[in-house]
Amino acid sequence: MNDRKIEIMAPVGSYESLMAAIQGGADSVYFGVGNLNMRSRSANNFDLDDLVKIASIAREHGVRTYLTVNTVIYNDEIEEMHKIVRTAKEAGISAVICADMAVITYARSIDMEVHISTQCNISNVEAVRYFSQFADVVVTARELSLKQVAEISQFIKENDIRGPKGNLVEIEMFAHGALCMSISGKCYLSLDNYNYSANRGSCLQLCRRQYLVKDLESDLELVVDNKYIMSPKDLKTIDFLDKVIKAGVKVLKLEGRGRSADYVKVVTQCYKEAVNSVMDGTYTKEKIADWNERLKTVFNRGFWDGYYLGRKLGEWSDRYGSQASENKVYLGKVTNYYNKPEVGEFKLETAETLNVGDRLMVTGQTTGVYTATIEEMRLDLEPVQSAKQGDIFSIKTATPLHRGDKFYRIDTVIDEF
Repeated sequence: MNDRKIEIMAPVGSYESLMAAIQGGADSVYFGVGNLNMRSRSANNFDLDDLVKIASIAREHGVRTYLTVNTVIYNDEIEEMHKIVRTAKEAGISAVICADMAVITYARSIDMEVHISTQCNISNVEAVRYFSQFADVVVTARELSLKQVAEISQFIKENDIRGPKGNLVEIEMFAHGALCMSISGKCYLSLDNYNYSANRGSCLQLCRRQYLVKDLESDLELVVDNKYIMSPKDLKTIDFLDKVIKAGVKVLKLEGRGRSADYVKVVTQCYKEAVNSVMDGTYTKEKIADWNERLKTVFNRGFWDGYYLGRKLGEWSDRYGSQASENKVYLGKVTNYYNKPEVGEFKLETAETLNVGDRLMVTGQTTGVYTATIEEMRLDLEPVQSAKQGDIFSIKTATPLHRGDKFYRIDTVIDEF
């Protein structure tokens, strides 16, 4: 296990994202079911009945599956938690990611592999030594520097710290995606303001908004530097991934269970390519620049390198929402696909138009994510330059599509900031 390749773990919140992760080259995927996970409110979650199908699809592609059961657990939820973990094991899910000792001890009692969640805030070697009796993989705190991560990794080797499987404990680390202003995500802002607990999977992301500072005596109001001072930019480590791997990290975790399938595919693909480049000695500035441009095309709040290179203070977003350089506009659905001529039939449902030369994106539970530039479009078998609302047109595609798949036009965003 410890001599294997670096593992890319992709976030999955839907079957579209699952296929996108596989298309992007993920080695493993993580996801939640029901309410006992940290994205129970903000992401699409699967049901218990989905576990067998997820495990089957992933197994077919050689991908490991990790179920997140990482919220705080209350007494009246223990039975439910037992059912979730037991069902996951029976379904063939590879491991559970958890933080509550009730989950950890129950999973181990039925011989389920455990990964310790970032919610445990593992920041030192003694914490690793303690959790090694339960877990084969531990997620280090996001606030650590790479130097501190490397020290923990070295300690594991020198002291032969092994997990239940008998292998050296592996370090998992967040490599890309959203960061929280609080230590390892332990935030109480939503709970304090709206009685929704982030530690119960119900974060309302109040920190992402813009706030005023008000002097109660003079009623003077200030917007501090016009910044979103509680909303960190997204983490991006692809610029120094060689240092991350050198620090002894074995599993690279990509954040984004609430993100779209195209986000999952692009981010997974970039980090997979980067890892392979580090391993074969072709990790260059030119490649890093290309990955950065591709990562900008999907959801992001701007990027920074987190605390891994020694930073003590975060970098804050300068606007609300995504800063992606591309935007997808929903147009309609696939109505048919003809295998022999490899042609997809589409119905344009919205008032938007689609033209020859436009970039097309198709997403679906089996299709995953397919993108292409339209070279030819036909309406009633005749070539046309554009399609409008209500038109049923056809396009030749390089991969099979499926009825009901959604399709979009991809537009370049003109940044006005």
